[in-house]
Amino acid sequence: MQHNSRPVISNQPGPHHDLARRVDRALTHPLRKPIAAHTQDSFAHAAEWYEDRQAPLILDSGCGVGLSTRHLANRFPTHSIIGIDRSEDRLGREHGELPANALLVRADLVDFWRLAYQAGWAPERHYLLYPNPYPKSGHLKMRWHGHAIFPTLLALGGHLELRSNWSLYVEEFALAVAQVTGRQAAVTEWTPKEDYLTPFEAKYAQSGQALWRLCVDLERT
Repeated sequence: MQHNSRPVISNQPGPHHDLARRVDRALTHPLRKPIAAHTQDSFAHAAEWYEDRQAPLILDSGCGVGLSTRHLANRFPTHSIIGIDRSEDRLGREHGELPANALLVRADLVDFWRLAYQAGWAPERHYLLYPNPYPKSGHLKMRWHGHAIFPTLLALGGHLELRSNWSLYVEEFALAVAQVTGRQAAVTEWTPKEDYLTPFEAKYAQSGQALWRLCVDLERT
């Protein structure tokens, strides 16, 4: 099936001029806002499930309808895969029974990541697949690397993989990773060869768009 998905359009000619300041602010002013009760409940459920399994952890953050979580569970049958998304509608769509080693959780990622860090979680792998790019220049603080949660996201550690159809998002993310950790993330063009992890990946690839992947191995801090 061919798709006709529009590429990301932005008024930014290059990495955001305020990126370094935003990252520095996140490092010096950690989040203080209360964690939402519904995410606390969701995390407690996820923690109980994870502790019962006693298997290495993979997080699929922003999993949408959960197809990527299912694919990852099949690829890593000896791991525990937790897919997190804030949308009850997306998570509730019927895509067949979940593999036994997978769990879908409705939660706010900002709060879920903080709870995971506080609980000492150390995912072996962490996927951020096609996050909302918020392409307008004024929306930098809504991108994960411009958000106050960014240091916590990196502090969870593990093999972090980001995929996007907007190269500038990936470039900015790499700059922010280097600023926080001193590590240089590997950024490459990504060709999935019809082995699509998410519906967005399929749509973008079949529309002829270039896809980009960032990978970096992070220490749990």
